[in-house]
Amino acid sequence: MAGSVGVGRAAPRSSPKRYAGTDPPLSLAGPTMADLQRTAELEKFLVEAGLYEGKEESAKREEVLSEIGQIVKEWVKHLTRKKGYAEQLVERANAVLFTFGSYRLGVHGPGADIDTLCVGPSYVNREEDFFVTLHGILAEKEEVTELQPVPEAHVPVLKFKFRGISIDLLYASLSLSVIPADFDISQGSVLCDVDEATVRSLNGCRVADQILRLVPNAENFRTTLRCLKYWAKRRGVYSNITGFLGGVNWALLVARVCQLYPNAVPSMLVSRFFRVFTQWQWPNPVMLCAIENDDLGFSIWDPRKNPRDRNHLMPIITPAYPCMNSSYNVSTSTLRVIMEQFQFGNKICQEIDLNKANWSALFEPFHFFEAYRKFLVVDIVADDDDDLRLWKGWVESRLRQLTLKIERDTKGILQCHPYPCEYSDPAIECAHCAFYMGLSRKEGLKKRGQQFDIRGTVDEFMREIGMYSLWKPGMDLAVTHVRREQVPSYVFQQGYKKPSPRMHANQQEQSDGDGTLSPDLVGQLKRKYDSDGDGLAELRKSVKRASVSPPGDETPPHHGNSVSQVLCDSPVKLVSSALCSGALTSPSHDDVTFEPTALTSSPHGSEDTSASGTSCAAVEAVVLADESSKLVNLTCDVEVDTVQTMDVHTTSECVAQKNGTKVEGIRSLASSNCAEFLEREVLSENMHLSGDEVI
Repeated sequence: MAGSVGVGRAAPRSSPKRYAGTDPPLSLAGPTMADLQRTAELEKFLVEAGLYEGKEESAKREEVLSEIGQIVKEWVKHLTRKKGYAEQLVERANAVLFTFGSYRLGVHGPGADIDTLCVGPSYVNREEDFFVTLHGILAEKEEVTELQPVPEAHVPVLKFKFRGISIDLLYASLSLSVIPADFDISQGSVLCDVDEATVRSLNGCRVADQILRLVPNAENFRTTLRCLKYWAKRRGVYSNITGFLGGVNWALLVARVCQLYPNAVPSMLVSRFFRVFTQWQWPNPVMLCAIENDDLGFSIWDPRKNPRDRNHLMPIITPAYPCMNSSYNVSTSTLRVIMEQFQFGNKICQEIDLNKANWSALFEPFHFFEAYRKFLVVDIVADDDDDLRLWKGWVESRLRQLTLKIERDTKGILQCHPYPCEYSDPAIECAHCAFYMGLSRKEGLKKRGQQFDIRGTVDEFMREIGMYSLWKPGMDLAVTHVRREQVPSYVFQQGYKKPSPRMHANQQEQSDGDGTLSPDLVGQLKRKYDSDGDGLAELRKSVKRASVSPPGDETPPHHGNSVSQVLCDSPVKLVSSALCSGALTSPSHDDVTFEPTALTSSPHGSEDTSASGTSCAAVEAVVLADESSKLVNLTCDVEVDTVQTMDVHTTSECVAQKNGTKVEGIRSLASSNCAEFLEREVLSENMHLSGDEVI
């Protein structure tokens, strides 16, 4: 029984003697002495990089899996008795725990999570028994922390830490009254009479088993996969959720190269990997075996029959029935980034083969903030770490949609590169984080001054974010635009120098040089609005006028409401507005057009007043200049002109009283820490928005 906790990780299976794959191997050549030497150097590099866990941690993982296995067995017995089944069935009641993902493939590293699947009987369901009863049992365990149910996910999952080890636990209820201890999950009959969510849950284990069966040499496969996963993380292309490639995608790509070069050693396989996939003609699919079409009625990947499958850009097909495209998240923009990184890897491997470079050159980190000059920033704030974990997970899962919407609404000309890394200011105690997206114009287009109005795009994205079913007061979000020189220093790696910001003369003494406002300037703005009794009323009137003004109205739009400033009476919450008002009065570049924006109701706001629950989005047209992004050239300048602040607040509960003179602050930002965070990190991003700075 491969993969169950009774034997820990899946035991290595004997490799088939015949060559697997949809096509014959490209080469049967074995390694030369130079290849063996390079492989030894690569393996030494991976060990020194800390990619292998020690015996102590490995033993702890086995213990944790055994304990969780016992918990789910007792859970099923408890439910069997509670539901009134005979004592004989209670005695036989059982659940079996399987592993999948990197742990099952044998390529996990220190601190990696363990993907697990609990298989239970037909009368134990996912909705109530798993996400309610088992969740309650785990919540009472001292060993369990950071417990997070995600029932609405494509593959429903319980996330938690058990004695410090991260666990992703899925559940599959099979059409059996008793699950035998030696249950074989690879047999096709397990898919009988189950729903599609259960099929997706089961297929993680089934795909991992099939991969190990279909590669000619499991150990060479593991070393190569470990190497390329590390490379993908260093180069910023390891993340299924944001539209790049996740663990199973990389495993399938590496397995295919192993099939094409069955006698190659890891150093050869890494080099061949980049050689093959820089030349691959997408959307031709990558497949380890022929697609099976069983009689169980589940949909399989088939672009001839399924119109949706024809839109997949980088199909990487799973080898277990029902065969699916594991990389459906890849978009035009992320495919571009992946292919450029493949080109980078191929170039370095060619130099390694010629003894002109060593392995460390391949794993040089990708300097994302040097590759772009303009960014969208998604700032996320919550009341505490538990709320932030939930809120961040939801927002991150929707970032891919923002990329797709920008591609759609700009006809693919404005490209958006979501970077799969979150950042937070270590000096700020408020629960917060931020994601960055690089902006660039599609290469080869020379239309200077071409404009894109993406206010509606962002507004649509924010409405979707606001549909989060587990939203709580305090969960807030802002989408803003910043230039490279406005990016805060803490996002840069240690030893990597942040570019110096360009400033007007009158800003030199008012900026701290780090893209944030100096305390003196913030204090001036606070005093201005403290002393101006009519300032808030005028601000509110301006926003209300902008919300109903048709295009072409002379009423100036209200630009730049941020997370911490949506018609609120705290002076701190007016900093962003003051900055944006200043930006509107600045001389503007001929290529920039300002248009009024509408205010969109938030699903979390009150409907009783005109000001509450509004999503204040003021997004200026995007003006593209004559340069394009080339990610391999890390010193390039990307010319995507000013996107006005898109600070959007979907969850505030500002309540305007009937006399229109007083507005309550946002409850979620009541703490001084959150106010400090937003003042320093979000509001200060509006420094350089005047039109005369358009390049």
